[in-house]
Amino acid sequence: MSSELKTGALIIEGKTKRILEIINDPNNVLMVSKDRITAGDGAKANDMEGKSVISTATTAKVFEYLKEVGIKTHYVKQYDERSLIVKKCDMIPIEWVSRRYATGSFLRRHPGVKEGFCFTPLKLETFYKDDANHDPQWSDEQLICAELVVGGLKIGKTEVEIMHKTTATIFEVLERAWATLGCSLIDMKVEFGVTTKAGELVLADVIDSDSWRLWPEGDKRKMVDKQVYRNLKEVTPEDLEKVKKNFKWVSDQATKFLPHSKGRVVVLMGSPSDKEHCLKIKTECEKLGVSTTLRVTSAHKGPDSTVQVVSEYEGHQQPTVFIAVAGRSNGLGPVTSGISAAPVINCPPVTPDWGSEDIWSSLRMPSGIGCSTVLSPNAAALNAAQILGLADHVIWSRLRAKQLNTWVDLRWADKNISA
Repeated sequence: MSSELKTGALIIEGKTKRILEIINDPNNVLMVSKDRITAGDGAKANDMEGKSVISTATTAKVFEYLKEVGIKTHYVKQYDERSLIVKKCDMIPIEWVSRRYATGSFLRRHPGVKEGFCFTPLKLETFYKDDANHDPQWSDEQLICAELVVGGLKIGKTEVEIMHKTTATIFEVLERAWATLGCSLIDMKVEFGVTTKAGELVLADVIDSDSWRLWPEGDKRKMVDKQVYRNLKEVTPEDLEKVKKNFKWVSDQATKFLPHSKGRVVVLMGSPSDKEHCLKIKTECEKLGVSTTLRVTSAHKGPDSTVQVVSEYEGHQQPTVFIAVAGRSNGLGPVTSGISAAPVINCPPVTPDWGSEDIWSSLRMPSGIGCSTVLSPNAAALNAAQILGLADHVIWSRLRAKQLNTWVDLRWADKNISA
């Protein structure tokens, strides 16, 4: 290990990882993976050389992706091939499980449900971490009444609601990512912790091939997760090599979660005097990772130029949304919509003197013209991102995380003000 990082005492050791203090960084800890695979609350266990490297790489890629789209986690960075630096947390002893399809233990607990039954919305379950009692399922009411206090935070109704909502969002974000790779995310489990420095509730622990069921092409026979190991009656070296190969495949695929976004927004302004308004749109778009270009063209004063500018963004097979910024008589949005099949959003720069009249010029469209009108630059950027997110899982995920964080902030505010 690097001399810059000095490890201290062992904080806790589990079946598949060890948590160590970092002497010169008291707010973070080192999470070290083991070459160990287990099932059945540890009743079944084997050493699997190389698993620690694969699991560390998988968790790092998953958490980097979640962090990139805006999900709050304990992840800081990968330290070496077997360890991660993460924020020091007090862990909540609950597994939060989300299910898209019925399989495994759910079928045993709910006889009569057919395998593959699709849950829409997601089926969410909680299990108390207790190996001796095989991680019993808890209801929300049991969890709330347990009055757990973790890291100074009492786990009550608000905290349970936040963790359920976050669990569902994490699943949906990863489900979309896996779908782009031709793989169905069937179910998964996550855990949460409370950071010791800020007392913040965050996604913690690991997410790797121990955490989910993955079926390439939606075919259970092609499963590449730990269920392959669970199903083994006897474990041979050849079996372990197959499991390891599956885990490596999953880790390699996870590196593809964050491709370069193809979608773009082109903001057309009728006059350079509208630049400030357009820069607000550009800033909000780029917060969501949407590439944005500003152009100046007037449909009234230079219609041929407008046709030329719009044509520059046609024929590239790149998803494009035009945002037309024009006051007074808005011809820019309708003309753009009339000559392009791309979505067009009007976002007029409203002025105090003729504001209402300017808005009407954007709302009253001729027949056959389909552009919409949004007044706020922020809302125009969100509208454009939502359109692009239909075909871009990264943009969609950033929007989903943004919605989650807004919802969580409101729940915390409601709890604080009603206390």
